[in-house]
Amino acid sequence: MSDFAAIFKAYDVRGTVPDQLNSSMTGAIGAAFARFLRHDNPAATRVLVARDMRPSGEELVAAFADGVCAQGLDVVDLGLGSTDLLYFAAGTLDAAGAMFTASHNPAQYNGIKFCLSGARPVGEDTGLTQIRDWAAEGLEPAAVRGTVEQRDVLSDFAAHVRGFVEVASLRPLRVIADTANGMGGLVVPAVFDGLPFDLEVMYPELDGTFPNHPADPIQPENTADLRKRVVEAGADVGLAFDGDADRVFLVDEAGVGLSGSTTTAILADALLRRNGGGKVVHNLICSRAVPEVIREAGGEPIRSRVGHSFIKAVMAESGAIFGGEHSAHYYFADNFRADSGLIAAVLVLEQLSVRGIPLSELRRPYERYSASGEINTKVADPHAVIEAVARHYADLPQDRLDGLTVDGGAWWFNLRPSNTEPLLRLNLEAPTDDECAARVAEVRALLS
Repeated sequence: MSDFAAIFKAYDVRGTVPDQLNSSMTGAIGAAFARFLRHDNPAATRVLVARDMRPSGEELVAAFADGVCAQGLDVVDLGLGSTDLLYFAAGTLDAAGAMFTASHNPAQYNGIKFCLSGARPVGEDTGLTQIRDWAAEGLEPAAVRGTVEQRDVLSDFAAHVRGFVEVASLRPLRVIADTANGMGGLVVPAVFDGLPFDLEVMYPELDGTFPNHPADPIQPENTADLRKRVVEAGADVGLAFDGDADRVFLVDEAGVGLSGSTTTAILADALLRRNGGGKVVHNLICSRAVPEVIREAGGEPIRSRVGHSFIKAVMAESGAIFGGEHSAHYYFADNFRADSGLIAAVLVLEQLSVRGIPLSELRRPYERYSASGEINTKVADPHAVIEAVARHYADLPQDRLDGLTVDGGAWWFNLRPSNTEPLLRLNLEAPTDDECAARVAEVRALLS
């Protein structure tokens, strides 16, 4: 396996700095991305670049930009920003983009998420493999270098997010946002400026060493501070953002977190009723409540693989108005089919305002089953373990859309290898807490 093969994943680039990913490599990747863009669209002239607050970001971006310019394309450097800000820019400026971030991963990681003009995704089947191969091969420079310019799109992005709600319908809710020293510290206050909310931001300082807690809100321990603060402050809602601020998890006024599935169901219901129906994409890890709610709201559910490039591709093919994932990625047709935690957050706040009920009550109709949450297990050979589990449950219906999904009738589970870490991820759902716990123990016993 080449050095580049090790860091190119199913839908992004990800690795530890500098042993797996360094500036020499990002320079080669920048050149390869520029070549790919010219190959795909000979009229392409520029690449947008943004980065999160990780200490390695500035050097990696500079090298990437140099690689792009060496191939004759210009670079528009957006500076520090969230991933959804980069997607917004790619949509409104009609240019391809590269976001330097490792999202929720620890400080020693960095990575790149790519998109084409219009925020169209780039995955392993839509260009990443070619970019990887050209980066490993190395490219001769073009006769004329491109240039680099700086641009600030934060205020335009904030206005775009606010445009998803009827501002006059909002009421003065108390909101606590834990941005975990990530990019939410920059974009959250900008979006909330001018909205009638009482906003308190926890850990707003941009610090890619994550001194307070990891920026991985899918893990309950990382929302403990937020859950406590929401109750202490008597807040209406808590918002937990990840490192690049494209995901958000919600906490109700009692300090109890909502799953990504619950938030997906709330948003799908609201958007379908507003739109008068439509198609909604959900990944196969979402609760069974999600497709149930979609049908009840007059919509058509579409099941998809996990991951932003897959969700966006299915949305484009199907004309879906919305997409949601258990991991708190929420995708909007009117946001160039890109995901945005901030758009999701303001839409839920709008629902709380209009319906006039607390989040603990709003969530109730959408929570119908007991879910394990995502359980990660390190194993020596993930694929061999998956096959062993499949043989164990050979009498039950199975599919391989993404990893292994087993349908036990009243209960089900999905087991899949991580795209970014050496782990198996288990998600299981059952009618009751007791049955869920028993089934989780049953499956986990097969993983050892």
